[in-house]
Amino acid sequence: MAVTRYESRNPWSQFHQELNRMFGENSNIVTSDWVPVVDIKEEKGRFVLHADLPGVDRENIDITMEDGVLSIRGERQLEEVQDDAEYKRIERAYGTFYRRFALPDTADPEQISARCDKGVLEVVIPKRESVKPRRIQVGS
Repeated sequence: MAVTRYESRNPWSQFHQELNRMFGENSNIVTSDWVPVVDIKEEKGRFVLHADLPGVDRENIDITMEDGVLSIRGERQLEEVQDDAEYKRIERAYGTFYRRFALPDTADPEQISARCDKGVLEVVIPKRESVKPRRIQVGS
C-alpha cells in the first residue's frame, strides 16, 4: 500500500505551498512547509511567547530579533520510514517553519531569552523600564 499524506484544507497552508511551488527553493521569499501554533501573553514586566514545536530539536530552531521583529524559524525532520512499516495515514507536518512577530517599542530586545521543554518553545521578552514623559516648556 502506498503512503498517502493527508492534507488539511487550511487555506494558509495551501497558500504557502503555492508560493513554494511558484518560486522554488532558490527564492529570497521565506515560506514554510508548516506553521506552528503560538500563544502570546502580556504580563506586567514581560511578554511571553509559547510555540508548539513537538519533534523539533533545539539545534534546528533559530530565533532572531531585527528592526523590532522577532523571527522564529526551524525544521522538523522527517522520521525514517522503515520498509516493513505500513502507514495508513500520515498527518504530521515536516519540513521548515517560519513565524515573525512585530514587537512593541516597550520590548527590550537585548534581554530576550528562550528555552524549549517537552516540545514547547518559550520566548521571554522583557519590557523596558518605562520612560517618563518629559514636559517641554513653550517659550515666547
